[in-house]
Amino acid sequence: MKKVEYDGYYKEENYFGNPYPGLLEFFSTFQPKGTVVDLGCGQGRDTLSLGELGYKVIGVDHSAVGIEQLNREAKKRKLTVEGIVGDIYTYQISKDVDVVLLDSMLHFYKNDLKKETQFVETILTQLKEGGVFVNCIIKGDKGEKTLKKIIEKSPHEWKILTDDYIEYREASVDYHLLAVKKGKSSKNL
Repeated sequence: MKKVEYDGYYKEENYFGNPYPGLLEFFSTFQPKGTVVDLGCGQGRDTLSLGELGYKVIGVDHSAVGIEQLNREAKKRKLTVEGIVGDIYTYQISKDVDVVLLDSMLHFYKNDLKKETQFVETILTQLKEGGVFVNCIIKGDKGEKTLKKIIEKSPHEWKILTDDYIEYREASVDYHLLAVKKGKSSKNL
């Protein structure tokens, strides 16, 4: 198995700390509790917490070390959670997926702008009607505007479920939590 940079970071258990309280608050009240795909899940900080909330969760990450830790912990807790080693940029969102989660995956830096834009466009296209896209991004005008522009350009209607800022004391930074639900294609209207 190919080693990746994060394999070294994940020698430390719970490297990224606990999930954002605002993210857990959103998912604890969201209904129905279906299948979530957590792309870029790392060691499973969100994946495991969502499993504890009653979701079926598939975590995808390129770090075999992080996925092994996630699967070991999920088994220990008897959760309906599966970690998969894979490329998040090519992972296919199947029609049985209800929610796609990206937590701290997007930065829209100049060198990554095209790749990340195409990544989000692919997710929005593959997500079934009625499916939900949830994204946490560090608070910042440029990244937030870029993400919203990608969603607005999508040929579907999107209902905003939450568009809020959440404080993350562990990192002393605020995050923007955006969750949108996919509606009908505006091309069919």
